[in-house]
Amino acid sequence: MREIDGSYGEGGGQLVRTSVALAAITGQSVHLFNIRAKRNNPGLAPQHFTGVKAVAALCGGTVEGLEAKTREIIFRPGALRGGEFDFDVGTAGSITLVLQAALPVAAACHEPVRMIITGGTDVPAAPPLDYFRYILLPLLLQTGVKAKIEVLCRGYYPRGGGGIAVEVERSPVFKPLLLDKTGALTGIHGAAHISNLPAHILDRMIASARAELTGFPAAVIDRAELGRDKAIGSGGAILLAADMGHTTLGASAVAQRGVPAERLGSLAGQLLREEILSGATLDIHASDQVLIYLALGAMNGAISSFLARSLSSHAASTIWLLEQFLPVRFDISEQQGLVRISAEPNSLS
Repeated sequence: MREIDGSYGEGGGQLVRTSVALAAITGQSVHLFNIRAKRNNPGLAPQHFTGVKAVAALCGGTVEGLEAKTREIIFRPGALRGGEFDFDVGTAGSITLVLQAALPVAAACHEPVRMIITGGTDVPAAPPLDYFRYILLPLLLQTGVKAKIEVLCRGYYPRGGGGIAVEVERSPVFKPLLLDKTGALTGIHGAAHISNLPAHILDRMIASARAELTGFPAAVIDRAELGRDKAIGSGGAILLAADMGHTTLGASAVAQRGVPAERLGSLAGQLLREEILSGATLDIHASDQVLIYLALGAMNGAISSFLARSLSSHAASTIWLLEQFLPVRFDISEQQGLVRISAEPNSLS
């Protein structure tokens, strides 16, 4: 049984999500303690609780001590299995954080998987749904992960109630991701939406995002005004994407009460500008979310690498965890002001 101290590094939910996913895929039991010890509200929050339940369902596993706010669990995996599943966070807890735990497991199953996940689609401190759909999934397709997401309903803090349908094909083998050089910027696109809010909020958010990207190709941003039939509660988000040949850089912002629309649009625009000018091949958020897939590819002999603006605390903690579980090795070096991260088999394991 693997012993994982949840207070290591940034000490957040990523260690929980990745630990149980790795346990399910490798068949190794894991004892997690000090869960989210460095957060203001330590222990399992609803989205982490649901993520653990989802992974257990996908592998017929059992979990000792699984309850809200618990700081310690023992996860014992069974056999991976496909099928149809329904997971409800029960709050506005992030759907995309549940997906971070469940998607690699679903991709490793020997049969197709369909999941209905209910909760918050676009909430603070988590990737908005459109980032997952339009940035992460296309990148993961290069690693062999074939998944698509249908938005059933948008849901926001504090009510939640949003829903998605996720279909995942079996991935016979995880392929390498080689992104050692950025391509030329060929265009900028995006998607912005608001729900049950005045249209001028959407206009201001888009205008401020475009203003931050002056000097680049004009951003083509799809807009959507959603009513009560397509969204629970009020909220919104903006996603921006830069097409860089064989990769896409993303930046996003989620609407929050009391934060002007202009500030949200400007934030997303500034972040994307920084990513483009840096020469990175993955944006700062994709950099930590792809690591588990690259590690699984390295188990099959694949060598992957990419360039990022910096090594986030999330990424550093995830790399430590992956090297605890798997016979893989990550190499981190500096390259022309960027951080080069590579994953390869560890012959000494």
